[in-house]
Amino acid sequence: MPSGDNIVSLDIGTSSVRALLYGSDFTHYEDIGLQRKYALTTRTDGSVEVDVDLLVRLTFECLDTLHAQMEARGLKAAGVGISTFWHCFVGVDGEGKPTTPVIHLFDTRSGVQMAELTDIFNSGWIHAVTGCMPHTSYWPAKLLWLKETRPEAFARTTRWLSVGEYLLRQLTGEGTESTSMISATGIWDQRKNDYCEELFATLGIEREQLAPVEKLDEPCQALLPFAVARWPLLHGIPWYPAFGDGACNSIGSGCTTPKQFALMVGTSGAMRVVVKQNAVTIPSGIWCYRVNRERFILGGAISNGGEVFRWASNTLQLPVDVEEQISRREPGIHGLTLLPYLAGERSPYWRPELRATITGISLSTKPIDILQACLESVSLRFKQIYKLLTKPFPCPEQVIASGGALTSSSIWLQIMADALEHPIEESLVREASSRGAAMIAAEQMGLLSDLDDAPSLLGRTVEPTRERAAAYEGLLQRDLSLFEALYGRGSMFEHPEVAGGISHLV
Repeated sequence: MPSGDNIVSLDIGTSSVRALLYGSDFTHYEDIGLQRKYALTTRTDGSVEVDVDLLVRLTFECLDTLHAQMEARGLKAAGVGISTFWHCFVGVDGEGKPTTPVIHLFDTRSGVQMAELTDIFNSGWIHAVTGCMPHTSYWPAKLLWLKETRPEAFARTTRWLSVGEYLLRQLTGEGTESTSMISATGIWDQRKNDYCEELFATLGIEREQLAPVEKLDEPCQALLPFAVARWPLLHGIPWYPAFGDGACNSIGSGCTTPKQFALMVGTSGAMRVVVKQNAVTIPSGIWCYRVNRERFILGGAISNGGEVFRWASNTLQLPVDVEEQISRREPGIHGLTLLPYLAGERSPYWRPELRATITGISLSTKPIDILQACLESVSLRFKQIYKLLTKPFPCPEQVIASGGALTSSSIWLQIMADALEHPIEESLVREASSRGAAMIAAEQMGLLSDLDDAPSLLGRTVEPTRERAAAYEGLLQRDLSLFEALYGRGSMFEHPEVAGGISHLV
């Protein structure tokens, strides 16, 4: 990308909104930008919501600061890239006013409706067509829940929008959507690159209530008059519709081909692979969305990542040097079998009702034993996902790690490398989703010839301890035996009618 072609990146995440400015080397200006934090609204009934207008106000505040800083430095931008959370939506009426809050992917109130959907549609068919497992994370169950429990709000809704599309409507008067965002809704037919109309009648929606397919990925350039007056430097440049945060995170971390697996552990966690090809195969339990029209992204997401570490740290009386002590211990020395499902689970089981379990506790069990078992067990969940992803793809040349929960813990990085039996390289990018949005926008603008051309920013490499491979495989089999004894075999959504548990998307 030529020098001087800066990209503004907006990152609307689950806990904060930030605006940053990226230069031609895809590093952000350290002295330009702003972050505003917020909290999701959660209740005991499983609701997880956020006021969409709050997100817009916070975004405007971030843009105010960024624009003033750019103006003071004499800097300009060539375009705007946006990253925001996948799977969430808000309804609006004919005047564009919200009829619902943003219903977050962690909202579990639609469990009954999810079961209704699997009674109507074969779960294997849903996975094969949409790339999504039947789950409360996605649009279908949530839309059906709204239809059945909030009929007045549902009836007043004329459009269903992602957060990114709602934001662009406030800025430009017209909303556009990306293939990336719509591909992760659960109502998108991955094979046809179009909506899955077979779902419409059951969900009570129509094509006219969704983003027009013919306008997907088109940028907006003309801001509304108030926005021109407020941010004149950002008028007349392309504002690209929001990309999914998981896709942005993988791209921003430097994982742009099947040669790299992205491993991210924050509050939750994910392992992803990006492929640029016309057809893919999807193992059962793995999701498949799009980075853009040219690239698929496949992976597994877990609901219990860094949150398990946080829970153990807050609950147990751990020694100050706990990580150093664990580094001297052998895998499984504690004798515990721990299933870390504090918040249900997504990949590979997609079962929100799962809960954490520990067996093997004795009078000699210490807090450090439980923490070690926690770190090992979460790492083994990624081993399960890794095994699924290496069915359709060869073992990667690189596994690149991001996310503060993992990269801030040397011992957890080591345990993860040992469990995966693969070296793990640490990404030095601290704002991977923001960087990824800037990179994808730059490629679409022609400022970057290919995402592969952007420099990777990598730090230390953690090598696996090869002699521990058998021990971790044994721990995994012990975990699986306990899981089967408690919960039965695997996922309620496995589909044996798809040969080998593999779905083919063309």
